[in-house]
Amino acid sequence: MEVKSKLEDIIEMTRINELLDRREAASNKKASTVILWVLAVLGAISAVAIIAFLVYQYMTPAFEDDYYDDDFDDFEDDFEDEDFIKES
Repeated sequence: MEVKSKLEDIIEMTRINELLDRREAASNKKASTVILWVLAVLGAISAVAIIAFLVYQYMTPAFEDDYYDDDFDDFEDDFEDEDFIKES
């Protein structure tokens, strides 16, 4: 009888240990899933922001003539050499 009760105690202890291991594994998974969800949300937000920026750049016309005016001939037309020669 004594051996049988010890055997039952050992079986019961192994069952308790298995349950504890399952709880620990479940708690470890919860932390990793939270991190995964946070990273997924940040990735989605950044993807939407990048797409919005690219659509904005595509839809906004680029007027290079307004920003990069390399034609300085208009300034020189105001001061012709003939005017300076006549004044002297």
